[in-house]
Amino acid sequence: MIRGIRGATTVTDNDEQEILKASEELIGVLIEKNNISPDNVVSVFISLTPGLDAAFPAKALRMFPNWTYVPVMCMQEIPVKGSLPHCIRIMMHVQTETSQADIQHVYLRGAISLRPDLSIK
Repeated sequence: MIRGIRGATTVTDNDEQEILKASEELIGVLIEKNNISPDNVVSVFISLTPGLDAAFPAKALRMFPNWTYVPVMCMQEIPVKGSLPHCIRIMMHVQTETSQADIQHVYLRGAISLRPDLSIK
């Protein structure tokens, strides 16, 4: 089964190091909470809200051992009026036997407001 594992976080500034640090933190928690092996990852989509363009968050993913060949695409979110600003969202497509209800979606920092019902179990 291929499941989508979601996550999001926020940053305060459009700063390369801040974007990379927040992305690395989010990716690390997603990996840990869902016991993700890069060999089981089909692809990863990472989006940033308008105004965040100082770094590619995929660069943070490449800092993890053995994630070199995982296909990753960065993109910009659509600019919906009133949406959470300075937000980085991740969607990992993972081959797993874990049930949909047991997937651990991760929302950190200001992004907790997006899905408080799916906060870390």
